Amino acid sequence: MPRRIPDTAAHQTVRLERLQAPPPFRSFAVRSDEARHAMQARAPYDRVHLVRHCHVDPVNRVDPESLRRLAVAALPRMTLECFADVDCAPTSLSEIAAIAPDWPDPAGALATALESTGVFGDETGACRRSVEARVDFLGCRGAGFHNDVADHWSRCLFWLLALDLEDVEFVMPHAGLRVRLACGDLLVFDPALAHGLCRPRDGGKALEASFAAGDPQVFLTGELLLDDVRWAALGAPWLAVEEHERRGALDLLVAEFDDRSGAIKRPHALRDGMKRSTCHVDESAL
Repeated sequence: MPRRIPDTAAHQTVRLERLQAPPPFRSFAVRSDEARHAMQARAPYDRVHLVRHCHVDPVNRVDPESLRRLAVAALPRMTLECFADVDCAPTSLSEIAAIAPDWPDPAGALATALESTGVFGDETGACRRSVEARVDFLGCRGAGFHNDVADHWSRCLFWLLALDLEDVEFVMPHAGLRVRLACGDLLVFDPALAHGLCRPRDGGKALEASFAAGDPQVFLTGELLLDDVRWAALGAPWLAVEEHERRGALDLLVAEFDDRSGAIKRPHALRDGMKRSTCHVDESAL
């Protein structure tokens, strides 16, 4: 039964208790293509966080007009012509403040919302440093199911702040999770797991016909880069690939997904993914 995050508390956390890996696998893990974790993998982070309308900072809450202005400024910088087109455009906190002057401290509001999730534990200032290091506009016309683990993204959580969208759910099919989003909602999740955007009426499917008309969806986005200590504290330590092979893990680094349903294509062809002999490294990063 799909689980939905309710429209109640300001900060809500859903634990992904039963991730469904296809036979012959019993679990998921993600390897890295970085040298530092060349022979290791980690399990997915087992929580999704939602901060409704950034309510955790009522004094510095983002207002709807500021969201609209940011979305209007972002769209001309991106190419979003067809269903499932996804594009990013860099921005900065100073530019955000200039576009949305009624939002007094964007970095502070975003950092406070992110800190409420607890992903950095007691590390003071880590969320603000992450926001100050990088923030982008992201736009799409719906999003077929995919994951994002290339390069260092296997070591990141992603956050999204919804600027402009209507009648949209964020869906993680292997977790049975459906989250209806509204403008001003901030979402934190592990990009190693397949995810996409769907219409609520479509039962967790990403359908082109449902996004053929209407405006694109626009977000602010960034990444929360976690070190090995934090991954371990979150219950997803980096371990030798042999340990994940023993657990029957499917490697999310090389998995391919049906963009409509999220089903993993040809799972039996991935049987040898968690072996030392098939580990691979992006040598250009050395």
